[in-house]
Amino acid sequence: MTDKKTFRISEKRRILLVEDDIVCQEMMKASIGETYSVVIAETGEEALEVIRAQHETLSMVLLDLNLPGITGIDVLSRIKSDPASSRLPVIVMTSDHEAEVECLTLGAIDFIPKPYPASKVILARILRTVELSEDRETLRLTERDQLTGLYNKEFFYRYAAQLDLYHKDAPVDAIVFDVNHFHTINDRFGKARGNEVLKRIAVNATDYVNEAGGIVCRSGADTFLLYCRHIDDHEALLARLSAGLDDVGFGKNRVRLRMGVYVDADKTIDIERRFDRAKMAADTARDHLTAPVGFFDHSMREAEILEEQLIDDFKAAISQKQFAVFFQPKFDVRRDEPVLASAEALVRWKHPKLGMVSPGVFIPLFEKNGLIQELDHYVWAQTAAHIKAWKDRLKITLPVSVNVSRIDLYDPELTERFLDIAKKNKISTEDLLLEITESAYTEKTDFIIKTVKDLRRLGFRIEMDDFGSGYSSLSMLSNMPIDALKLDMQFIRSAFSQRKDTRLLEAMIGLARSFGVPTIAEGVETAEQYSNLKAMGCDLIQGYYFSRPLPADEFEEFIVKNLKKNLKTEGVLC
Repeated sequence: MTDKKTFRISEKRRILLVEDDIVCQEMMKASIGETYSVVIAETGEEALEVIRAQHETLSMVLLDLNLPGITGIDVLSRIKSDPASSRLPVIVMTSDHEAEVECLTLGAIDFIPKPYPASKVILARILRTVELSEDRETLRLTERDQLTGLYNKEFFYRYAAQLDLYHKDAPVDAIVFDVNHFHTINDRFGKARGNEVLKRIAVNATDYVNEAGGIVCRSGADTFLLYCRHIDDHEALLARLSAGLDDVGFGKNRVRLRMGVYVDADKTIDIERRFDRAKMAADTARDHLTAPVGFFDHSMREAEILEEQLIDDFKAAISQKQFAVFFQPKFDVRRDEPVLASAEALVRWKHPKLGMVSPGVFIPLFEKNGLIQELDHYVWAQTAAHIKAWKDRLKITLPVSVNVSRIDLYDPELTERFLDIAKKNKISTEDLLLEITESAYTEKTDFIIKTVKDLRRLGFRIEMDDFGSGYSSLSMLSNMPIDALKLDMQFIRSAFSQRKDTRLLEAMIGLARSFGVPTIAEGVETAEQYSNLKAMGCDLIQGYYFSRPLPADEFEEFIVKNLKKNLKTEGVLC
């Protein structure tokens, strides 16, 4: 068992004394031996060997210039040229005043003259040197990223402000760059290989700012900030930063950087905001192999301001019921005449100041920041209330599908939440159809499938939304617990584009039928699309061909005026 008293760092700092004269050795040990632990080297070769082995535990070197073999000047030069020992402070001991300038040029910190002065003078000089060196090293460790040696973000921002102070009129670019899908490098090839990529990027960036001016930092795992004088060719800069990355060794897997640039950055705004804008520009270049450089423009800032306002207004919008549920009908086309079978609930935001806000703006935003779950809960409750109202007023049961976001599926109270909604509104579990996007099945598949099976056992029916958007294969249908397959709107449009190649669409409908799963086509707009899909065997159709999404009151009129005579009072769905 290790003695706890010995498992500690020595209280005495260690000093290497490089001196071949025995008398001088003893005099120096007498002067400093009670305060410091002294390591002796009598030749330059021996000193360099000790430094190579022990530089991390040495606090300083006391170096005599007049040594046998390698001279003290040569030893000093080698200490300072080696990155491992270059920060080790050296005090030169000499009687040759002419050598002082050369030693200072090479990196010596101070001098102790020979013959030696009083012990208290020697101790004072050593103490000052050690303290200054340790303060400098602490600052270096604080301001630098330990892996790459670049500034960290806090010090980077400070030095960027100093650059502005000394170069007020010089146009500058704020640049953010990072590695596309860096996490896959660590996952596939190991963290050590990923670190090699980061260090190579740091070397490239440092070479650039040393040549062109500016500063660079590592601000995150694989994210770098560069602040430099304005340039015109940012693609050439990106190529320079990427130089040699493929040599790290990934076979055919290329390492690709992306870059965002805030050109001629406005120096009147905070430095952090300048790089926020560069980051916005970088996000536009994600996964763009042919356009890896994005540039900030003020439309991005306007979009950012809008997003901030929408997030701030969300709580009030929920409480004031600014979100309205619209309904788009789905028609069963398996008969000679199409029959209204169900509808889809779609949310719209009637903002008091902005007017109607597009779902294409607020839904991705709320998915990104987690607010989508609360919005989903709101839509589910509103939809269930409308289903009950139609039952009470029209004596009609019309099932309606609601969207279930990926985040909803991880809610341990999801099944209870849906049961509670059905109970409060006195509707059946079959009246609420649950649309789950295809991509949700590809993450934590076993967990998601179990959740979906639990919902089906309670009587809820599941529609897989956006099928054909590229996440899963047709073969996955055999394992997925679903009651209907909803073909992706863009897939429908692509099939009926100028090429009119519907073969894959026909295959998907046929394969779904072989599994006993009905298909729903959304986004159907023309008579040609309708007739072709019907001929292919598609079961239900939704889109502007029948109706645009309608607010609740108009949709109720739509039911009564056009389709009530065709509805079954017990409800119709696939």
